[in-house]
Amino acid sequence: MNSITSLLRNSALVTLLISGTLMAQSADPHLWLEEVEGVKALSWVKERNAVSEKLLTARTEYEPTRAGILKILDSKDKIPSVGRVGDYFYNFWQDADNKRGLLRRTSLAEYKKQNPAWETVLDVDALATTEKENWVFAGAQSYGPAYARTLISLSRGGADASVVREFDLEKKTFVKEGFSLPEAKANATWLDADTLLVGTDFGPGSMTDSGYPRIVKLWKRGTPLSAATTVFEGKASDVSVSAAVVRDSATEHVMLSRAIDFYRSEDFFWREGKLIKIDKPDDANFSIEGEWMRMELRSDWTIGGATHQSGALITAPLARYLSGERTFTTLFSPSATTSLSGTTDTQSHVILSILDNVSTRLEEWKRPSTLDGVWTKRAIAAPFPGTIWTRGLHDRLRKEDPLAEAYFLTYTDFLTPSTLALARAGSDARETLKSQPKYFDASEMKSEQFFATSKDGSRIPYFVVAQKSSKRDSNNPTLLYGYGGFEVSEQPGYRGGMGQAWLARGGVYVVANIRGGGEFGPSWHQAAVKMNKQKSYDDFIAVAEDLIAKKITQPKHLGIMGGSNGGLLVGATFVQRPELFGAVVSQVPLLDMQRYHKLLAGASWVAEYGNPEEPSEWAAIEKYSPYHNVKKGVQYPRVLFTTSTRDDRVHPAHARKMVARMTEQGHDVLYYENIEGGHGGAADNTQRAHLLALEYAYLWMQLGR
Repeated sequence: MNSITSLLRNSALVTLLISGTLMAQSADPHLWLEEVEGVKALSWVKERNAVSEKLLTARTEYEPTRAGILKILDSKDKIPSVGRVGDYFYNFWQDADNKRGLLRRTSLAEYKKQNPAWETVLDVDALATTEKENWVFAGAQSYGPAYARTLISLSRGGADASVVREFDLEKKTFVKEGFSLPEAKANATWLDADTLLVGTDFGPGSMTDSGYPRIVKLWKRGTPLSAATTVFEGKASDVSVSAAVVRDSATEHVMLSRAIDFYRSEDFFWREGKLIKIDKPDDANFSIEGEWMRMELRSDWTIGGATHQSGALITAPLARYLSGERTFTTLFSPSATTSLSGTTDTQSHVILSILDNVSTRLEEWKRPSTLDGVWTKRAIAAPFPGTIWTRGLHDRLRKEDPLAEAYFLTYTDFLTPSTLALARAGSDARETLKSQPKYFDASEMKSEQFFATSKDGSRIPYFVVAQKSSKRDSNNPTLLYGYGGFEVSEQPGYRGGMGQAWLARGGVYVVANIRGGGEFGPSWHQAAVKMNKQKSYDDFIAVAEDLIAKKITQPKHLGIMGGSNGGLLVGATFVQRPELFGAVVSQVPLLDMQRYHKLLAGASWVAEYGNPEEPSEWAAIEKYSPYHNVKKGVQYPRVLFTTSTRDDRVHPAHARKMVARMTEQGHDVLYYENIEGGHGGAADNTQRAHLLALEYAYLWMQLGR
């Protein structure tokens, strides 16, 4: 607000700056490529797709890579991920026979078997054929404790926008004249069996500038959506508003929230038609589990005579907190090398996933039996180093639940396929349920962690995965991957397709843990946002330079890859340091950082990148915006840009316009836009395999010895 106020003191300056921005935008000859499904734009897309596909599918690497990846994606031996809904464990499954996928279910006893018997609940391929729509399953939300009904979301071609329909889980059919929402970026929550809290596109003014719901309404069964009554409103400048109902067998809390920006929110209880604001820092995440509240802090908070550290997890009895008490138990405080990655609840325990130098350790806290009791902690013995995911199985709506203390534990690392085990709080004993097949021979490979020194002296960790026999002779084809945004951590994980297509053929794979990510908590992220976003790119460049200095590779054998914010990362990096790289794969990227906030969901990311309409912030953004810094006459590596027509999160025009500009400047550029796929780039396994095979064929073409 201060920068806005100061500008308003000089209206002439404001006029000059605004007119300059408008002039710059109107001078962009490629704005027509922002017409997502414009005839001219799609013709342009198809022409470039044809050029790229002709070149890359002719490579000897393409077909075996495509076939190998498709075999992995369609494998019936992969671990079926499940979520508990009542007595059933549900899974969404895609393979060669079910390209759009099956929503199916089984019992836990059956799931433990090597070949479980599955009951099909919804065949998305059959539905798509019957309704002549390219449906992509986008999730379901069931109402307990009976779990007879669920709300199924279906997306056209993989977009974020979806339709929502009520589905009968007993009859396995959509409910005739049941709840049904038209296509929108919507959210819907069960208030009771006959009532929803709904945020959707109710017409003009009902959506935020980011394209998400601005209004939550109460919708009764049997009434038209137009008759729903407003219970909560946010501002057009908010990212979104939403509702949540937190239930267990004894209590129910209706919560409403307005996301002020990507990291800040105002949260309320809705009780008897009244809003009660929750007292918390705007950037803290507030949650409820039984009689306890929890808060994960993103900045230091001094309250009740104590200071709680950014990145800490604190808890207190909910009733006492709401009455004004501010005495907390600290369940986690970060250190220089540790951060909180996530939490999982059982009936009487909280499982903490803690990143320790980017590998997961687990801690278990037992809730006290009384509100005046003491929390007790113990370390859980689990595989290390690597990545662990946990998922609680307790049904909170059941007073007596045999799985009250049970949770799933999945372990993986770069060279170890995922293993899923059934664990129980209070014990380190666990039952192995499923193991992912070995898709490549990792016995002669190694994974190592190194640290590079960034421009400002910060130590930046990165992982290198390679053949044990690889030599430091600067001749290894090397793929460097990064993200560095939105507090997302890049952790070790087994990737069968990459292992086959890259590692098994002698390539080196590198993952950089740069600032902007969440590997070391909120401070690691906040060090590289808005005016400091360049630090992400400095870190990535430092890792690239360290790989070269260690003679792991050299520029002509070094490729970089990233998607979404990572697509911006590699876009900014190759423009700034083109001499470092021999290949660049920029997937579903942001690239035009002057207009990103005007395109689709872009306005929701201003807290990450800054506001281009604020002169001081644009001054920083302009220095790294790839679209504004790519130049004629500079020798860039041949770049491959990929995106999706159906991506309604990051606009495909970012990639389209960058390619148009680079082509206009005389640069050799490759481009592929999948007509379906959403922000994930592909809608089914066949499309995923084709896209990945194109990328690896390109990388070997550019980086091979």
